[in-house]
Amino acid sequence: MKRHPLHQTIIVVVFLIMALPLTSYGERLKDIAFIQGASPVQLTGYGIVVGLAGTGDKKGADFTQESLANMMTRMGVKVDKDSLKLKNAAAVMVTASLPPFAKRGSKLDITVSSIGNAKSLTGGTLLLTSLRTVDGEPRAVAQGSLAIGGAGDAKTQKNHLLVARIAEGATVKREVDTGFSRKNRMVLSLHNPDFTTSSRIARKINDTFGKNTARTMDSAAIQLTMPHYMQGRVTEFIAKVENLTVTPDTPARIVVNEKTGTVIIGENVRIGTVALAHGNLTITVTETKNVSQPNTLAPGETVVTKEKNTTLDEEKANVMLMPKGTTIQELVTALNAIGVSPRDMISIFQSIKAAGALQAELVVI
Repeated sequence: MKRHPLHQTIIVVVFLIMALPLTSYGERLKDIAFIQGASPVQLTGYGIVVGLAGTGDKKGADFTQESLANMMTRMGVKVDKDSLKLKNAAAVMVTASLPPFAKRGSKLDITVSSIGNAKSLTGGTLLLTSLRTVDGEPRAVAQGSLAIGGAGDAKTQKNHLLVARIAEGATVKREVDTGFSRKNRMVLSLHNPDFTTSSRIARKINDTFGKNTARTMDSAAIQLTMPHYMQGRVTEFIAKVENLTVTPDTPARIVVNEKTGTVIIGENVRIGTVALAHGNLTITVTETKNVSQPNTLAPGETVVTKEKNTTLDEEKANVMLMPKGTTIQELVTALNAIGVSPRDMISIFQSIKAAGALQAELVVI
């Protein structure tokens, strides 16, 4: 089977990169973990966008009519909701992320999404909207002109016109009290839980700040107790902790995507003793027509017969013996020597896994 030169080049480059000597580098704790309680709070709100050029909600969006009528009533204007025309207004949901230590008056970026049957939010203005937590507590207010970055008309459309953003469109009105300044204990949580990594982090923190500063709770959490000489200096303590470097441990895993032919191999993958052979079989069937025609003035009829020829071409398969404990570098070298494509690699790994010789988790997505 012939392979495209570009595909071969890409495969060789990938193999060369994967076959480079593996070096362990320490990662900052701030990149692999976070302090519990110092995470963003998601805010949502229901609002109305006005000033649309006839691209707003159409008849049938009753909630938009009622929202507009209620808003006018609160402003002291009595209106009949059935008399309101919706083509210049649209009902939307407003979402934002409130940082953990945002102060009163801080600005937030917001996303505005249509929930009715509007065609476009282009050129609209969001009316004052309250943004609340999942518990219903108001935290910020939003208002402003929408920015979509696209354009559209009756015949053409560019970008998605039903979702818009407003940079610094919300203002924080109520802070989230994390109580960090009063804490003597806190919990450090890992993004990717792992017992080995958790133990390494606790050991590193104890070596830096003193014994019993850190204690592993499980594979995902480490409890921190501030040393006595840093009492009242929470910010400084956290800053020093999150800048410590630790080498995280990763499980032996191979991830393959059969749709795109992508193969990702973890550094801890090992192969048991196995003999690997890979080759391609090509079968070609051709059809030839034979014409039998009598001589001039001779009796008889012209006869056409069909003859099928079958040829078989099998690519020579190289047999590679991989001993027990083969590393990722040795595995890549062996597969590169055979000349396999990414899709061939998927079949090979699945076969090795079925044989019980792959000492790694095979994840197919």
